[in-house]
Amino acid sequence: MIYIGIDVAKDKHDCFIINSEGEVLANIFTIANSKDGFDKLLQTIKNCAGICDSKIKVGLETTGHYSYNLLGFLLNNGVPTYVINPLHTKLYRKSLSLRKTKTDRVDARTIATMLMSDVSLKPYTNTASHYSELKSLIRYRFGKVRERATLKSSIARLVNILFPELEKSLSSLHIASSYTLLSELPSANHIAQAHLTNLLHVASNGRYDRDKAIQIRNVAKNSIGTLMLYNKS
Repeated sequence: MIYIGIDVAKDKHDCFIINSEGEVLANIFTIANSKDGFDKLLQTIKNCAGICDSKIKVGLETTGHYSYNLLGFLLNNGVPTYVINPLHTKLYRKSLSLRKTKTDRVDARTIATMLMSDVSLKPYTNTASHYSELKSLIRYRFGKVRERATLKSSIARLVNILFPELEKSLSSLHIASSYTLLSELPSANHIAQAHLTNLLHVASNGRYDRDKAIQIRNVAKNSIGTLMLYNKS
């Protein structure tokens, strides 16, 4: 069995390869975070495995998105890969009394020796990869939902200053018709002086007609909305 420890970083990865007898097959070497770097790592692993006619275990820490591409490359090439919690690595390093010599290069060696000593580690699978990607997408979606809520709140606050009566004139403030109207005519004063029929008809896909346009313009003429943020011209 040969064990490959990889310390992942943004632009490069440090690697170390050892066999079951503790013999160093490839001392610390660095690969670029690129296709050429990945190919170099795979070829080095194959060379070491060929010499020993051995099975392979590759280990790397969970380092967020920096490890995704390398992990995917290894899995797609059928290389058994183990993703290790950084806390686990830290505790293992302490057990080897390496705390005072902590460097990236020590980490690559540490991960390789962890693979050799910890039989309880489970290999990363395509299912785990899909699960990780799904979690990432969910976090991204929640972030966008929060961002949208913040933007809606800002729009509502501004409309309450510029044309507070608008919300009651439409089915909702946060619809295409409202956003189109406000992007073209950003205050009650602008709306009161404009011809709205065509703009609203197109923006609402025909839902709002000439009568709705006249209603909104009349409401705008009597609006209490402030003009402090805009010039009357």
